[in-house]
Amino acid sequence: MRSNRAKTRAGVSMAATLPMIAGALALGIPAAHADGPARNALTGTRPLWATAKADKGAAADSARVNARVYLAGRDAAGLAAYARAVSDPASPLYGKHLSAKQAQARFGATKAQVTAVKSWLKSAGLTVTGVTAHYVAVSGDVAAAEQAFGTQLHNYAKGKRTYRAPAKTASAPASLKGAVLTVSGLDNAPHKSDHDEQLPPPDAVFKNAGPFSSYFGSNTASSLPSAYGHKIPYAIQGYTGKQLRPAYGAGKYTGKHVRIAITDAYASPTIASDAGSYAKKNGDAAWKTGQLHQVLPADYTKTEECGASGWYGEETLDVEAVHAVAPNADVTYVGAASCYDDDLLDSLSKVVDNHLADIVSNSWGDVEGNQTPDLAAAYDQVFQFGAVQGIGFYFSSGDDGDQVAASGVKQVDTPANSAWVTAVGGTSLAVGKGDTYQWETGWGTQKANLSADGKSWDAFPGAFTSGAGGGTSKTVPQPYYQQGIVPKKLATANNKAGNRVVPDIAAIADPNTGFLVGQTQTFPDGTQRYSEYRIGGTSLAAPVIAAVQALAQEARGGKAIGFANPSIYQRYGKKGVFHDVTDNPTGSGLAVARTDFVNGLDASGGLATSVRVLGKDSSLHAVKGYDDVTGVGSPANGYVQSYKGH
Repeated sequence: MRSNRAKTRAGVSMAATLPMIAGALALGIPAAHADGPARNALTGTRPLWATAKADKGAAADSARVNARVYLAGRDAAGLAAYARAVSDPASPLYGKHLSAKQAQARFGATKAQVTAVKSWLKSAGLTVTGVTAHYVAVSGDVAAAEQAFGTQLHNYAKGKRTYRAPAKTASAPASLKGAVLTVSGLDNAPHKSDHDEQLPPPDAVFKNAGPFSSYFGSNTASSLPSAYGHKIPYAIQGYTGKQLRPAYGAGKYTGKHVRIAITDAYASPTIASDAGSYAKKNGDAAWKTGQLHQVLPADYTKTEECGASGWYGEETLDVEAVHAVAPNADVTYVGAASCYDDDLLDSLSKVVDNHLADIVSNSWGDVEGNQTPDLAAAYDQVFQFGAVQGIGFYFSSGDDGDQVAASGVKQVDTPANSAWVTAVGGTSLAVGKGDTYQWETGWGTQKANLSADGKSWDAFPGAFTSGAGGGTSKTVPQPYYQQGIVPKKLATANNKAGNRVVPDIAAIADPNTGFLVGQTQTFPDGTQRYSEYRIGGTSLAAPVIAAVQALAQEARGGKAIGFANPSIYQRYGKKGVFHDVTDNPTGSGLAVARTDFVNGLDASGGLATSVRVLGKDSSLHAVKGYDDVTGVGSPANGYVQSYKGH
């Protein structure tokens, strides 16, 4: 299921399937291979759950199919190769980005390819319902789809539900000469809604209970039991930009003349007023006229299933965190019509096709086990088109550690596992008096409640609650930029040849050392008004890193960094560039005390007091050097400066 990761205070379900393709995605789009004398196989179009054991028989010929046929373009291999070369500081093509128009002219589908694809689909009895630079959308019955794609469609049991899927790998006519990248929608695990709905009101109000620390360690919980042999501080009220900027080496840079895009689902109806109020109340620079833009769809779908109002808080967090760290950056919010892949992919495509920004923050994702390769090929193609234009994508790595507690399977998140994006992990951050950086540890929290007599913590250090996502992909090969830096034991955990390891870089994520956010919320009396609360998750880390990248791009003289992983790993090991984050930086054990309103609003429902132990991320460990919680670490004072003149 897709998750809105920031809501550690109240998880919001974002159900969907977000896929990823195996094999050649670390270098580019997978090539079709022969499947009979006149057809090319569309690799990965039969989902892994469509097994013989789960087969429930042929789907009815009259059942409806809505599909997207994604276009490979005129030079898929060339696109991947150029995306790598233009992003690699060691390449002579480094930084020689193309415009959106140039990228389409060089790598996009030709008119002849689009015409041929449309003709093929129509001849099979399918109706073309839409055409973009990336795909041809079609609808029709199962019989027509089977004729077009050279496979029967059967019903398969998947968990407690039954879905339709291809009985074998779909294919396209060889006469199309590789014009088709893949097809999505042949399985009917729902990806988009066919009806329009109104957006719901903001979520019910949430407030944090005190006492608080104003900076880490400022308020000791002297009346509560000790942890690790010493008294511990109360959790902070929530950091602001005034504290985060010096922690990550912002210096004089503000992101001036740099464009950042944010993609999420839906759109908060109060974002402009909320962001303005937050900046004014917390010492951020006031938003300038025209500095915040929104690009929104004509209609929204699946609002109830996706928990649309929960995404309002996600947008609010992303916008306010970006502005707090990079107050002069131009921000464009691109809202998807729903939380499903087709719609989120459309939002990413809008950014690329119109080059709305050089830096794109994305605080959403799914577990790798829910991936299907068809849409993943389309995602990676968009990421590659972004790379050749100097656009970098930043994805949060997840909030459930190794995922065992949440999904029962040790796995990473996606699209953070893509070889073409920067995966952002999470930390617990201590900013001290005078806004000075003290330390970070890998975000991983265990919780133990206060005993009934108030003299101890029950079952200390308690159970795992949340932590930064990370680990080794089971399907994505190791990208070249990780070779020689990621420890072999991690890279080969699932494959002797080596796989992609997540994350690449990290920043503040722990909700116990989190960010103060301001949002219009619904109060018990039905009124809606602005209120502030502390929040966390790698949904916070992603926009913070995106904002730091805006500062680095400004330091670089405004030249786009583009796909950042090669340059990030090139800087690994250089003095003063990264904080090397470890599990126990003080050597004495780390914990904070926290008091919460039981009802999430006020003391009328009672208070709950607990200790939150830091640096305990499931089976993942933040260690010296690269690790699968924080990647190469978090930006240090020298990070932004390292881009000056480079």
